[in-house]
Amino acid sequence: MLIVFEGIDGSGKTTLSNRVARELRRAGLSVRHVREDGKLASPVSEGLRLFTKNPRNLALTPMAELLLYAARETQLLEEVTRPALATYEIVIADRFLYTAEVLARWGRGLPEHEVRPVLDACARGLQPERVFLIDVDPAIARARRRITKLLAPPRGTSSRKGLAGVGLQARLRAGYRALAAESPERWSLIENTDVPLDTLVGLLVQEVLRLVKGETPSSHVRSRPLPPIHSLAEVRGRFLSRLDGWMQQEPQLAAWFLAGLEGPDIDQRRSQLAGQCPELIAYGLTGLTDANAWELRRQLEEAAPVQVLGSLKNLAADVPEAWAIRERWETRKQEAVADSLGGLDTEKAWALRERIYFSAAEQVVGSLTGLGGERAWKERSRWLSDMGGEAALGLERVARIACRSIRGVDDERAWAWRERAWEAAPDAVLRTLDGLDSERAWELRERHVARAPRAVLGTLEGLDVPRAWALRESFGVQCEEVLDSFVGVEGATAWKLRTALADTWPAATVKNLGPLAFTSRGRTLVERLLESHPQDFALLRQAVRATQEHPSQEIRDASA
Repeated sequence: MLIVFEGIDGSGKTTLSNRVARELRRAGLSVRHVREDGKLASPVSEGLRLFTKNPRNLALTPMAELLLYAARETQLLEEVTRPALATYEIVIADRFLYTAEVLARWGRGLPEHEVRPVLDACARGLQPERVFLIDVDPAIARARRRITKLLAPPRGTSSRKGLAGVGLQARLRAGYRALAAESPERWSLIENTDVPLDTLVGLLVQEVLRLVKGETPSSHVRSRPLPPIHSLAEVRGRFLSRLDGWMQQEPQLAAWFLAGLEGPDIDQRRSQLAGQCPELIAYGLTGLTDANAWELRRQLEEAAPVQVLGSLKNLAADVPEAWAIRERWETRKQEAVADSLGGLDTEKAWALRERIYFSAAEQVVGSLTGLGGERAWKERSRWLSDMGGEAALGLERVARIACRSIRGVDDERAWAWRERAWEAAPDAVLRTLDGLDSERAWELRERHVARAPRAVLGTLEGLDVPRAWALRESFGVQCEEVLDSFVGVEGATAWKLRTALADTWPAATVKNLGPLAFTSRGRTLVERLLESHPQDFALLRQAVRATQEHPSQEIRDASA
């Protein structure tokens, strides 16, 4: 019997499939999991996975990507899954050919009549007895992935799929749900948002045992629906209620969603979670400069020094509390101290870079982002010489460090570095175009935006020119990061675009309003979105941020 777990990245399918496999073994069944602990049992399939994941392969076309995904799953089927079905009572797969179909059709836009024949040929008639679609809000899935990366930073680079932006996950979720609706006799949709992990594992084990007995499992396990929100006065209470549930069931997720928020009720919850999740609470202090934030940094320094130092990024150069923290950790965490200096161009920052250069050269060079003066180029040249000369830029790691250093720099030397780094790290080169309005920057953006919309559109912040608006309008429906590039911008063009994208990306739209959220027009839009999308937690959180930054009298009265 073949049991498949499907769902978007971060849905929890890997965790659940491994837990279910262990519980079924305890129940006396013989079980083979072909992706135990997240690693494909076929080395060939694992190699193909790493190839398709690598952002260095930016030029990979949708059809070529489909064929590689199909090859990955076919190799696993022939090498591991089919033989296991002849030996074990239950074979569990974390992903199947459905992953390739959903990515190709809903993710990349290939037509069904081109995709289905390829995958049918690969399957050769094999179909799972049951597919458990682990369904989750993409914002929650994204938070879980980012928590994992923060607590255990990956050794490799980010995924190539991530270059498409958050919108890809929303499209993939819609694709999975469409396949489940087409075949309810084979698929079970399991909502994994507010259900405790142990409860969900127990439920899935029972569903599999029903299959073993020849019974029909459930086709849909639902979370409790939420009522609509009718006014901004309800926002904070609804948010805190959901957060409190996670504090008991999934404290790391609760800690993550506290990031950037302020207020006595938020401070209380941060203090409650600080002992359990010190790294996440420290990370969430980024950008906060109130007295409570500085006190919490002081309390968390020993438990989470890297995250505390990271929370100092983008603060003004003359904040004395930030410099006191850097000085305390200068000799113990040089790399994190250097990272915290990103973009600072003061004598104090340069002196600190010089003191820690030989212990944290890569981070010192990375901290030069946006700095194009002779002093910055002298530091870059020293680092490049220490790394062994220009030929070293053939190394992906070095290319990425170089690109981080020249983000937002538009001189000839920066363009020479981009050219040398392109083959090793094209996605990193695209991200260096932050705010650049030169012809070369526009040509590079327009040539690659279709393959890496998130990387390209993320560089448009502050650009109010026709070419920027043309890219925003062309890619806004598929990439919510478009809205991050013109936060708080007034004008007919900005309002037309944010209104057109509001129901596609409600949370990003509220964030995009910035100080416009409590103009009459902005308030009306926020309230309409809250009423129309009551299940959208990311929207709820952005509404809380908006109300804390620009509170109306009604909200102040409701909070009193």
